Amino acid sequence: MDKIWLKAYPPGVPAEIDPDQYGSLVQMLDESFQKYAANNAFVCMDKFLTYGELDSMSKRLAAWLQSRGMQPGARVAVMMPNVLQYPVALAAILRAGYTVVNVNPLYTPRELEHQLKDSGSEAIIVLENFAHTVQQVLPRTPVRHVVVASMGELLGGAKGMIVNLVVRHVKKLVPDFAIPQMVRFKEALAQGARMPFTAARARPSDPAFLQYTGGTTGVSKGAVLTHRNVIANVLQSEAWSLPVMSRPPVVDFPTIVCALPLYHIFALTACALWGMRVGALNILIPNPRDIPGFVKELAKYKVNMLPAVNTLYNALVNHPDFRHLDFSGLKVSNGGGMAVQRAVDDKWHAITGTHIIEGYGLSETSPVATCNRCDVDGFTGSIGLPVPSTDVAIMDDDGRLLPPGSIGEIAIRGPQVMAGYWNRPDETAKVMTADGWFKSGDVGTMDENGYVKIVDRKKDMILVSGFNVYPNELEAVIAAHPGVLECAVIGVPDAHSGEAVKVFVVRKDPDLTAEQLMDYCKREFTGYKKPKYIEFRTELPKTNVGKILRRALREEKQAA
Repeated sequence: MDKIWLKAYPPGVPAEIDPDQYGSLVQMLDESFQKYAANNAFVCMDKFLTYGELDSMSKRLAAWLQSRGMQPGARVAVMMPNVLQYPVALAAILRAGYTVVNVNPLYTPRELEHQLKDSGSEAIIVLENFAHTVQQVLPRTPVRHVVVASMGELLGGAKGMIVNLVVRHVKKLVPDFAIPQMVRFKEALAQGARMPFTAARARPSDPAFLQYTGGTTGVSKGAVLTHRNVIANVLQSEAWSLPVMSRPPVVDFPTIVCALPLYHIFALTACALWGMRVGALNILIPNPRDIPGFVKELAKYKVNMLPAVNTLYNALVNHPDFRHLDFSGLKVSNGGGMAVQRAVDDKWHAITGTHIIEGYGLSETSPVATCNRCDVDGFTGSIGLPVPSTDVAIMDDDGRLLPPGSIGEIAIRGPQVMAGYWNRPDETAKVMTADGWFKSGDVGTMDENGYVKIVDRKKDMILVSGFNVYPNELEAVIAAHPGVLECAVIGVPDAHSGEAVKVFVVRKDPDLTAEQLMDYCKREFTGYKKPKYIEFRTELPKTNVGKILRRALREEKQAA
């Protein structure tokens, strides 16, 4: 196909990357552990972990896991927020020859049971704050080995003891649990130090991760991401960011803010794995919802890269202390997971001097498929260009490729596209074509220069009297109102027009009225796009990465 986007590539970005540069992620990690042994790799609560320490700890934990008798390819679940044990566990599982199953620590017992059973996980590494959830489902899952970590155990000395005391007894964040067969994380490391370790011989096509979709479109499914898939996306991300990262003043080893959860594909690839590939320091933020604490943590470092979602950027720019931080080292602010809104980008640029570089991807694409140029000098409203070695097409409902300017389903083909859904060939067949295209379920368009723009999710589209209304467009305009902090738009049944537009709003100005906002919408939107209903809320339902859940709002209305 004609790759019209290549002519819009920044200087220095190659058209192709070599996904076979490494035989496996293990080989990539081993190289980084040796090459950057003295560098700091991760920091959390002022405790630094060097690449050499990460190498040693993960090898010991890998040896312990291998001693459990699990066969190569066995699935091991990780149920932790952004704490130092996460990168240790990640590297250990891969180096032992197993598959990482990332689990949201906030899962309910029902959700956790489904994922452990569906993946066939034989072991789980969990922070003690969430061990009570594991206990509730353990007898009904294939899990035989449980490793329990604590917040303070890797911090060392008095500080670690104080942190555990506060977490357990002051804040009472660790509900009672009893798992007879469990082993403490530090004990597993100690035992592993006395055990033999056999380096895994993973192949490029072997599963490295089962990355479960959020379940917002039905039952949560495990996207099978192979070693080659993830290597490809790490190298694609590196190639895309190289021109801006090498711009003077050159930063040899970037400092990355890792506030998005590592169990989510965005942070997993864009922060942890990309960071380890280039010898970066990742600042782990266990609780990014604590904005005052987050801002205090940012003040300690000269940050070079800050990936986030629109809602997190919005929360930061609205905190009074954020504008006083030093942004002289900030080179890239990556936005993904949901649409970046112009109003938020304007505020971000005014404070930091950088624009939010919006990209696009999914769990099924490891995740990055498209991204705006890192040297943009303004808000684009698009999700950018296909990254190296990636084809993007706009398809009609029959799978035919449409010309530039047409609206259709965004389809992606490239080395980062998943092998399929775990044990779900029927679901895989629904989204994968015979010639390798992954059908995203997102409606979009591509212009003559190759820039892609999302119109909306297929199922989020609202049909008003036969006219298509796309929530993304309405949300972007409503969010620009000075009295609005954030908003979400859904369709609700309407006897006259089939569906009507309803907007949920969290106010920035407590005096904002529905009448004032409705007048604003009348000025900004044509008749069929105007909201019929406005409802004010103190907060909106969100996913673990801060993406607003329109589905939850729709389900509320249906239940009512």
